[in-house]
Amino acid sequence: MRKNLIEVAAAILLTFAAILALAPGASASGVMITKAYARASATPGAETGAAYVSLMLHGDADRLVAASTPAAKMAGLHKTVQVDGVMKMEHVDGIDIPAHGRLPMKPGGYHIMLMGLTKPLKEGDEIELTLTFEKAGDVKVMVKVAGVAAGTN
Repeated sequence: MRKNLIEVAAAILLTFAAILALAPGASASGVMITKAYARASATPGAETGAAYVSLMLHGDADRLVAASTPAAKMAGLHKTVQVDGVMKMEHVDGIDIPAHGRLPMKPGGYHIMLMGLTKPLKEGDEIELTLTFEKAGDVKVMVKVAGVAAGTN
């Protein structure tokens, strides 16, 4: 009876591990990245774009300090703020994430600004994004390119 219980528990754990391994996103050094997407370019000549990810820490606090991608000459961390009734984007040097905390990036909030696109972002494509954390180091994730208005609903 005890042997059967151990086998069932092992089967459940292996199944759960397989499900997590197949889930979209990336996980490294206690950082889990999900819901990664970029918005498709609105015009064929677009030189900028935006990417969004949801970050979750499974350990100590950390700080997201940089982003990079081969899809753009430069990627930067930004947040949208309201100044005198006008929405503006501001560059930020880093984003603190508390221990066991979450950071959902979304339109109207934190995002990764892609500047100097190597080609327009086309819906259905995928781009590689590297996020750099103070403690966890570099974490790579594949980002799906969604529609032009993705994340607004």
